[in-house]
Amino acid sequence: MEQTNDLKERAIEQILHEIDVGIHVVDHHGTTIIYNRKMAEIEGMIRDDVLNRSLMDVFSFHKDEDSTLLQALKNGTIIKNAKQTYFNNRGKEITTVNHTIPILKDGSLIGAMEIARDVTKLEKLIRENMNKRNDTRYTFDSIIGSSTAIIEIMESSKRATRTNSSVLIIGETGTGKELFAQSIHNGSNRSSHPFISQNCAALPDNLIEGLLFGTKRGAFTGSIDRPGLFEQADGGTLLLDEINSLNPALQAKLLRVIQEKVVRRVGDTKDRKIDVRIIATMNEDPIDAISGGRLRKDLYYRLSVVSLFIPPLRDRRGDILELAQFFIEKYNHLFGMKVTKIDDIVLQKFHQYEWPGNIRELEHMIEGAMNLVDNEATITYDHLPIHFRKKTNYKLESNQPEYLPPEVNQITTLDKYMEEAEVFYLKSVLQHHSYNITKAAYSLGMSRQSLQYRLKKYCIRRP
Repeated sequence: MEQTNDLKERAIEQILHEIDVGIHVVDHHGTTIIYNRKMAEIEGMIRDDVLNRSLMDVFSFHKDEDSTLLQALKNGTIIKNAKQTYFNNRGKEITTVNHTIPILKDGSLIGAMEIARDVTKLEKLIRENMNKRNDTRYTFDSIIGSSTAIIEIMESSKRATRTNSSVLIIGETGTGKELFAQSIHNGSNRSSHPFISQNCAALPDNLIEGLLFGTKRGAFTGSIDRPGLFEQADGGTLLLDEINSLNPALQAKLLRVIQEKVVRRVGDTKDRKIDVRIIATMNEDPIDAISGGRLRKDLYYRLSVVSLFIPPLRDRRGDILELAQFFIEKYNHLFGMKVTKIDDIVLQKFHQYEWPGNIRELEHMIEGAMNLVDNEATITYDHLPIHFRKKTNYKLESNQPEYLPPEVNQITTLDKYMEEAEVFYLKSVLQHHSYNITKAAYSLGMSRQSLQYRLKKYCIRRP
């Protein structure tokens, strides 16, 4: 019997920590006596910081009665599917949907138990999307470039503002797809209505469905009546980024909404009429996505009424200088600097580079370089990130003498040779940077302290 009881206790404890819901039990004083791993994960806490401590000493609520555990202790009633937002001891906001049950013994209240599901991420995303409702600062005037490739795609995009047809924007990461989507919205007769953007790859399927189509109270544990993004964007534009990341079942539901212009919330039986223009984006060729099973063919045909292929930066190299100057002006303003130009060597390397990250990579390159500029007006090669300089393999000086190996009759030990070569190279780099230790160390990919150690070790001094 004792062995059986021990097995039961161990099994209950293991189940408690393995289940995928949070469990929190307090005694009649509000002191925590059970707190499982999932609950600690939801609340971002260490279990030992919660166990055997008063609930109100660890967590803070907008009002005391907002704590569902305290309500259950106070009133002795079961609370079902109650959403509450509160804060842990580090001020982190947590939102859960709780099922809270008072614990009775012989008719006396001895504690309360709470079963919690985490909806923090969903609440945050909903608030972010509501805040994005009118965050459409880009227009066609925001698009930088005068190359033939970019002028052609801008003209096609401007023509798309005249209708309400769906638009599919295809382009590599960092080419500015959302910039074009916002420009189309702002140039259309929907510009005074909401523009809502959602990255379809940012959420798991069970969250994205409720976020897109809305939910009905009671459809699942914790669900409440909430409009989805389609309803929120009514009269305006809904941008679905990375549409090919949605699973086929959701793509089929999306197709129905687009075709019938009605949306049905998850768990509901009622259809709601909507008037929404869909703009979708993807970062791969649609034909590859269809053949790979990542995009339904019927959805592609429905979305691609207007198809826009945004050219990568390597196909519009004539815009590099104009874009770089724009980013210099941007970070001059942000950093309070006065950089005015780019060195010819830098511009040459920019035109030779393939830019896998496109315009976004160019912006980060300029921002990184300007963090290294020290009271200078020109961005030089030495200001560029070390990974870029390694890829472009730029030599210090075209007339810089190379270290030559000794003659055969002067062969020395390998250690001696390596030391002489290191000294020679260190002197060359220092000379190139006019003995600026910080810049030389950055070029060499080492810390300032490491370089100073080597200079001291080899007795290298400024002449």
